[in-house]
Amino acid sequence: MIGSILIKRLSKKHNVIGLDRVEGNDLLDHPLKFDNIDLVIHLAAESGILKSLDSPMAYWKNNVLASKRLFAAFPNTRILYASSSTAKEPKLNPYAASKFIVESIAPKHALGMRFTTSYGSDSRPNMFVSRLMSKTLLYVNDNCRDFIHVNDMCSAIETLMTSDKTGIIDVGTGISYHLKELVRHVNYCTPTSMKERTEFERYDNKADTTDLFNLGWKPQNDIKEWLTNNYEQTIINKVL
Repeated sequence: MIGSILIKRLSKKHNVIGLDRVEGNDLLDHPLKFDNIDLVIHLAAESGILKSLDSPMAYWKNNVLASKRLFAAFPNTRILYASSSTAKEPKLNPYAASKFIVESIAPKHALGMRFTTSYGSDSRPNMFVSRLMSKTLLYVNDNCRDFIHVNDMCSAIETLMTSDKTGIIDVGTGISYHLKELVRHVNYCTPTSMKERTEFERYDNKADTTDLFNLGWKPQNDIKEWLTNNYEQTIINKVL
């Protein structure tokens, strides 16, 4: 979702080469030989916390080994790579652990972007916001999430492209909401089950936006406003 939108934005001003596994490009075996590359934006990853509990090896291969190979292929090129707010507590699940390891092996000239929870009209169907919008949400827990719209994520990446930041930076809105609060916000009723799974997730993933805000970036979208506008539209379309 992020990459497809970002490449459309960047192609208006830059010469962009895009690699996508859907198109047969796998970082585990692609030759990764290109000329005149001045920046690499690495967004490829196996995502999903609960899925990682059942398939940890896939996260090791597609997150850690693929990133290691990419870093080795561009030893002298600036790299912005997708990390995750989950990396702050790597012991909780294999996904978080894989992101923490990627941060540990990243070259010094790279910048790891610790994204919080993304959302948008093309979000993965099994994500919280997607299930809420499609009225297929089966459970909700007591956790809080910093939701960042995909357009804001892309604008943050564009801001970081022109910076000299290295190391790690949080990318989120700096505001977190209780999931139950968002469910109530759209008057959706759902059972509260599977609470035992919350032990594998961070309670709150709110970003520290100090560094990003100091670069002049600010989010333009708020999850509550977005839900109000889009959830109501979904209801209207269904009635019509």
